[in-house]
Amino acid sequence: MAETRVPVRRTAKLYIGGEFPRSESGRSYEAFSHDGRLLARVARASRKDLRDAVRAARAAQPEWGGKTSYNRGQILYRVAELMEGRRAQFEEELADAGATDPARGVSASIDRWVWYAGWADKIGQVLGSTNPVAGPYFNFTIPEPTGVVGIVAPGDRSLLGLVSRLAPAIVSGNTAVVIASETSPLPAVSLTEVLATSDVPGGVVNLLTGMTAELVPWLAGHMDVNGIDVTGVPEDLLAQVEELSAENVKRVVHGADVDPFSDDAQSPYEVTALMEFKTVWHPMGA
Repeated sequence: MAETRVPVRRTAKLYIGGEFPRSESGRSYEAFSHDGRLLARVARASRKDLRDAVRAARAAQPEWGGKTSYNRGQILYRVAELMEGRRAQFEEELADAGATDPARGVSASIDRWVWYAGWADKIGQVLGSTNPVAGPYFNFTIPEPTGVVGIVAPGDRSLLGLVSRLAPAIVSGNTAVVIASETSPLPAVSLTEVLATSDVPGGVVNLLTGMTAELVPWLAGHMDVNGIDVTGVPEDLLAQVEELSAENVKRVVHGADVDPFSDDAQSPYEVTALMEFKTVWHPMGA
């Protein structure tokens, strides 16, 4: 007689401060495949969960931003290595989400980590400068991280779209609070499992799953978030997000509407979009 068993259903949790808590509200929702199969129960983050995520990101930012750029590049390359070892899982999750070519999507996501990791120690060299001045002074322009950034992942490109917005945000020393795709959150959750077993310190990336329309205004209005990437914000929420972001002069960025697999979808200017440029004067001979 063949053995029958009940499969272990996945419970997808949040990722905050390097840990995997359930939502403090106890809420969850069901995630389905594109053909209607129940895949998992997913934590539905609350406003308090979002505040906890921002607090964790703020606490982690000084250490992450204080690492050498070369070291950050090594760490992000390690993320790509670990994703390569879990290709089958990511491909299955993208297929469940309805991707027509899951293998291509996973490959592009891994390659994008590698591409931005390579820019880690080059941004300052390429876009920093020594400025000519009329006086006995040195004048330097130095790129620095903005701080804590919020990222709303595109809902229809749940892995490549997320990596394309997350990698350039953190490579410079920012930390991130990410709102995952509401309808296809599992690739993002699996990515956090990769991050948790990599060298990325806890709190550098924090992931919230749940209702986009509920979480986005709270993220945009949070006074300790320095910038927000609105690439995945629905059109009907954009005006509200921009208005809320203006209350503490958040930097608002939006990814270009291009083919996510093309070279146009990656650029060093995606890194500097969430950086500040500090100009320093120093007297000669001192």
